Parts: sequence; C-alpha cells; structure tokens
Amino acid sequence: MRRAIFVVLLVLLVQPLAARELVADRVVVDKSERVLYLYKDNEVLREFDVALGLMPEGHKQREGDFRTPEGEYRLTNRLIESDFFMAIQVSYPNGADIRNARKLGVAPGGAIMIHGQPTRPTKSASYYRKYDWTDGCIAVSNAAMIEIWQLTKPYTPITILP
Repeated sequence: MRRAIFVVLLVLLVQPLAARELVADRVVVDKSERVLYLYKDNEVLREFDVALGLMPEGHKQREGDFRTPEGEYRLTNRLIESDFFMAIQVSYPNGADIRNARKLGVAPGGAIMIHGQPTRPTKSASYYRKYDWTDGCIAVSNAAMIEIWQLTKPYTPITILP
C-alpha cells in the first residue's frame, strides 16, 4: 500500500511534465535497436532504451516462448500495482496472432506490457540494464516508465518492429 501511495505521489509530481510536453500519438519499439520511441505528428518526442524477452529474435508465436511480439497493437490498461514499477498493457494478441496460434495448435500467450524494473529484483541493477530479461514484455528504466506513463494515453497505437 505504501508503494502504491508513493507511486501515485510521484506520478502527480511529474504531472507538470505532461502539461509542458505534447502527448504522444504513436509508440514505436525497434527490437533490433532496443529502443522505444514516442512520436507526435511524425516527430520523435522521446526515446528510451529497452530490454526485451529472453528470446528477442522473431515474432511471439506462443505462450511461454519468451519472445516479444511484432506488429500493430494498442496501449490499454495502466497498472500501478504489479510485479514491476508501473506497467502499461499492450493489446497482444491481435487477430492475426490468434489465427497464427490456432494454426499452430498453441495458446498465443498474453500479458505483454511496457513496464519498469522488478519490484523484487533477483539480479543486480546492471543486469537489468545490460540484458534482455523479460518473459516477452518491453522493460525500461523506472524513470523512463514515468515519462512514458505521462506522455501516452490509453489506446495509443504501438508498432513493434523486428
């Protein structure tokens, strides 16, 4: 509960940042560059380094494959309470992902998010900065997560490139 109150206060303190800045109309994650871009009117507002799933190459095919999906999605729910410092859900799987998984006879998986660092880390802070470590999510620093939270709205389109 204390953590939730702290995060809410932190977000409220950063609120003036969102008032001064434009809100992104598109998010692009370039997996090969390990960068998340926030765009407004085709101009980059911000860019952030990211960590991806443990098996980052290729499109997510099934639940548990540790891959980060590729394609067109939307940002959906915002979570303050999770295993990570803030999280924004991504609308994976989309229709094409579901059809592909059915063809393969597997579950497509889900719960793909943009999130900050683990609330209960099991490795050193440098590990989380250097390596791909998620189950398929897009991880950023906690400071980056606050900015992404402030500069996006629900249903913002997100494109995840190979």
